[in-house]
Order: sequence, then structure tokens, then C-alpha cells
Amino acid sequence: MPNRELLAKIRKIEIQTRRLVQQRFAGGYHSVFKGRGIEFAQIREYVPGDDVRLIDWNATARLGEPFVKLFVEERELTVLLLVDVSASMYFGSRERLKRQLATEFCATIAFSAISNNDRVGLVLFSDQVELIVPPKKGRGHIFRLLRELLTFRPTGRGTDLATALETANRLLRRAATLFVVSDFTAPDFARPLAVAGKRHDTIAVTLADPLETAPAGWPTEGVYALEDPESGDRRLIDFGHAPTRAALTAAWQRIAGERDRQLRRADVDRIRLATDESFVEPLVAFFRQRARRLGQGL
Repeated sequence: MPNRELLAKIRKIEIQTRRLVQQRFAGGYHSVFKGRGIEFAQIREYVPGDDVRLIDWNATARLGEPFVKLFVEERELTVLLLVDVSASMYFGSRERLKRQLATEFCATIAFSAISNNDRVGLVLFSDQVELIVPPKKGRGHIFRLLRELLTFRPTGRGTDLATALETANRLLRRAATLFVVSDFTAPDFARPLAVAGKRHDTIAVTLADPLETAPAGWPTEGVYALEDPESGDRRLIDFGHAPTRAALTAAWQRIAGERDRQLRRADVDRIRLATDESFVEPLVAFFRQRARRLGQGL
């Protein structure tokens, strides 16, 4: 992609995303993603009514009168976008490819984070870790993340979520907010995702295309060549042959069911996105659900 075209595309995403952040997500991100806790700020003289548990006994002994500790919330977060760039992410039968949807979603989270003075990092993965951009702050850094999301071409075709999550755990020394953006067409990811969820605030962002998830939308007749994007295997399918169609439907149901079972076993928060729909409403709904769970109005 020529530099001028790329810059224009990044600028367009920035304008659209900033508008969304200001109009739809103002307060939502700040309310539902907390910092690491509280940190000591200063001491002041004790006044009647102060919590005696906050008395700084060392300062009190040194100064000869009671002093209490004051704390402030440590707001700064580290956000890591863990994004699937395997071959299956280049599929889309409607409005956009799954990878394009992932980029739009990640841009919104990234601009929400920097507006909150948080650090943002990026890990791109396929059947291997393809790229690591350590967390930083600033508009220029977000532009770099967008450039990688738009232009990076992976060498791998498959999906290895376990290796990607292990890399994230090594990269993040402290607890962070982790968005795992993928179609989750990967085997045995429940345990590593659950492990990440124990250490970090982990959200599984599942991407799907209606042609993959709704057999009713498949052709009713004709022979089509279907290719598994990650393995490269190709097969001719006669959609007009009832037994073949039934077998294909059953196989799809097994795959979809196993993916959902693994996500439930991982026990992490989930946002469901589709290539034929806007990601805005699912993200707003997620913020509201979290706010209710935290006992906040939103």
C-alpha cells in the first residue's frame, strides 16, 4: 500500500474512531477498566473523623502529632491487543473481512486507551507469534499500531492461541487488560485462555461471518470448491445433494459447539462481533454489562 494511501486510510480511521470514542464510549471505558489499585500520595495532619487505620505511625512518632496517609487511585492501565492474523481472518462474505473488523475494533480500543492516558501494545499471531509491539502511550504510537494492523502480512496460516497467550504473559510483568481478537478456529485453547484470565483482565473478542455461522445461508444447489484457509485443503461440495449438505451442517455444528464450549470453560468475558454488523452496539452493551456488574450506572 503506497505511503500516501496508507496515511489517508489511517487518518480516516482516526477521525471515525475518535468520533465514536467521544460520542458513544465517553466514560464507558474509564468506568469499566480499572487501574492497578491505589497508591500512596502524601500525609497530612489527623483531624477528628479520619479513619484511625490510616494513621502513619512512623510520621506520627517523628513529628510528635498524628498524621494520616492519603491515597489516590492508580488509574494507568496497560492494554494489550492480541490479534489473530491467520488465514481464516481474511474471509468475509458481506461488509468486510474479519481482519478488517478486527482493525476497526482495535482502533477504537486503542484511541479509548490513549484518551485515558493508558499504554497500548500489540501482538499479532498466526500459528506463531508474528509481531510484538510493546505497550506505549501517545498518538504516534497508535498510528504505528494501525499501520501494522492494516499492512502486516503474516508468514503462518494456522492459529496457535496457546503460544500467543504465553507470549503475552511473558511480555506483561504486571496485571493488564488483554483483548484476544480472533475467530477462535484453534484447538485446545480453553486452558491457556483461562490461565491468562486468572492473571489479567481478559476479554475474548470473537469474530464471525454469517456464511460460516448460518447454514441456512449456504447455497441450496450447485457444486462449489471449498478451501480450508488454514490448511489449504480443497474439496468439491455438491450443495444440492441432501446427505452431503446434512453432513456438512453436522460438521459445522460440531466445530461451532466445541469452540463455544472452550470459551465457556475459559470463563473470561466475551464480545461477539460479526462481519455484517457494526461492532459499536456489542461494545456499548459490553460496557453496560460490566458497569452493572461493578454496581455502576452507565
